[in-house]
Amino acid sequence: MTVRRVEKVSIQEHMAIDVCPGPIRPIKQISDYFPRFHHFPPALISPKPGPTTSHRQNEDQDRHEGDRSVGQGNTNDCWEMCPVKDKRRTEFHREKVHEADEDSYDSDDATSLGTLEFSLLFDQKSSALHCSIYKAKGLKPMDSNGLADPYVKMHLLPGACKANKLRTKTLHNTLNPVWNEALTYYGITNEDMVRKTLRLCVCDEDKFGRNEFIGEIRIPLKKLTPNQTKNFNICLERKLLKEIGDSSVEERGRIFVSLCYSSQKRGLIVGIIRCVHLAAMDSNGYSDPFVKIYLRPDMGKKSKYKTSVKKKTLNPEFNEEFFYEIRHDELAKKTLDISVWDYDLGMSNDFIGGVQLGINSQGECLKHWFECLKNKDKKVEYWHTLIKENPDLSDD
Repeated sequence: MTVRRVEKVSIQEHMAIDVCPGPIRPIKQISDYFPRFHHFPPALISPKPGPTTSHRQNEDQDRHEGDRSVGQGNTNDCWEMCPVKDKRRTEFHREKVHEADEDSYDSDDATSLGTLEFSLLFDQKSSALHCSIYKAKGLKPMDSNGLADPYVKMHLLPGACKANKLRTKTLHNTLNPVWNEALTYYGITNEDMVRKTLRLCVCDEDKFGRNEFIGEIRIPLKKLTPNQTKNFNICLERKLLKEIGDSSVEERGRIFVSLCYSSQKRGLIVGIIRCVHLAAMDSNGYSDPFVKIYLRPDMGKKSKYKTSVKKKTLNPEFNEEFFYEIRHDELAKKTLDISVWDYDLGMSNDFIGGVQLGINSQGECLKHWFECLKNKDKKVEYWHTLIKENPDLSDD
């Protein structure tokens, strides 16, 4: 009687015997690495007498053709020793692993921050961006009572935050607030619509601490079609660390000016309507702005005017008009200097920005001046971007 010697098989070789290609899935128990019915190499198991062939065995032989094996022999005989319930058990195990993969998510990633419903409209004629904030739904609870005190605040990026900040009222103890508020940005140019992004943040107001961030949405303004309302209903996202645009570009603000040469009064009427997105000059993050206008070459004291001072604001509204008595043919040789200042009591006022309108100007400034000279008795209104450096202006 001959005793066949059984060779010792390492765990690495054992694991390589029946490895199916495909995605790697987690296995909860170590026993799953060692199935109860496993076809071992023929060197370890005596072959069953008699040839056995079948179509299914041939398919399995092709499936394991590239696998590693220990010893030599017919692997079909080994497959015959594995009952059908072994395959059923394997399929059942794979289904359980698939279910475990679906349930094994990170709770933070699956947590919904809520949705925000709003609409945007860019009025190209009035250079205004109208933002209608309707409602939010399913916000994340932020307070100990399982509710929140939400409000929405908006910024235009890139740019100073407080200069272009708009916000809704706060609604208390709700996760489904309904605001139905209309907020408007003035002085939005076609260049802004290409370059800027609107950021909408939903926050939770806290009376005894710092307000908490819930989620945000960012809408590039280039996605909007002028004079067409676009509705949004978007899921909130977590705060993005990287700001959009070049933050190194310092913005000084814009001013809305009207010009009209009155043939009846024989003079130029200058209207200072409003300013928007002014640079903050005070430590509190605001400014106390006023506007100075100067028609040069010097016409004496009658060539200089000032508006009233608007306290603690970056978006002042003046609606003031000033009159220069001058002949129409002489006006073409003049230049109108407009400057915005921050008023400081007992100290020199801080220059915010300025703009010049005249025949030596360029772009929108030159266009505004020519339209005024060409169209008598017609009020011509334009938005102008304030320039930081203007050596011809002084605080006197």
